[in-house]
Amino acid sequence: MLTRLKQVALVLGMALIPLAAQASNGPLTTPAALDDALEAAEAPVVLDIRAPTAYEAGHIPGARNAPYGLFRGPAENPGMLVTEAHLTEVLRNLGLETDTPVVVVHQGSNQTDFGSAARVYWTLKSSGFSDLAVLNGGMNAWTQATGAVETGSAPEVAPSTITVTFSDEWLATRADVQAIVEGREEATLVDARPEAFWKGETKHGAAARPGTIPQSQYFTHDRWFGEDQPSLIKPDLVRQLAVENGFEQGDRLVSFCNTGHWAATNWFALSEIAGIEGVRLYPESVVGWSNAGLEMANVPGLFENLLNKITGKY
Repeated sequence: MLTRLKQVALVLGMALIPLAAQASNGPLTTPAALDDALEAAEAPVVLDIRAPTAYEAGHIPGARNAPYGLFRGPAENPGMLVTEAHLTEVLRNLGLETDTPVVVVHQGSNQTDFGSAARVYWTLKSSGFSDLAVLNGGMNAWTQATGAVETGSAPEVAPSTITVTFSDEWLATRADVQAIVEGREEATLVDARPEAFWKGETKHGAAARPGTIPQSQYFTHDRWFGEDQPSLIKPDLVRQLAVENGFEQGDRLVSFCNTGHWAATNWFALSEIAGIEGVRLYPESVVGWSNAGLEMANVPGLFENLLNKITGKY
């Protein structure tokens, strides 16, 4: 099996090196590297964030199940932060401490699916975890690499004594975003949604109104992935696109989308792979912003208004 896994690592363009040493690729790991790490004396905890039914049908041996919904807000505002008390209970039940090495595993179905792993990674990092990685390609990549799979319910683990204190280092609050919109804080708001959302041509079902947050630019979350393997983030492509699009060290960037899901992918790419310090995620994003009755920008409308001014129509 390991020979086959090494072959897959080469296909993914990532070196077979220890999990914690993959600095050149950021905190992405491959099936091969994870397989090696799981045989080490201090093996990481594999955190499978899929639904229990998917987990029970087949998961990486020893993985613990923590469905994505545990890290999300209510249906009317899914991107809303969960409380520190809630996170403390969840992580205690998983037996995790802040010094526990953790690899987050999602399904790996497509570019959108990666957002779940990125959002959980961001949540854990903000909760004080420092040894973190995402399995690039998720469970699909693992099984395609002939990785071992076991079935059944999650193993029982001894509860930890963790108490979560959530850091605001990578967090942009609603008040922070208001300060940017009003010009009281200098930063670039980056909309991770497809262009139709940014232009106000469509909207999320839970959003009060279509449009985007004023003063934003858009960079869609799916551009970091290779066309040949659309479920895999390509670190070299991330760094290339960051340079080509003017994202650089020293920029103050705030990533948002509809519910902080796609935005988590942009945050992960820019912060963890491109290495731009201080990139922040606005977790509740447009759904929370619009439902709070705050100003929305309808981009086509703005262009029409500008054209009307130029042509003297009003």
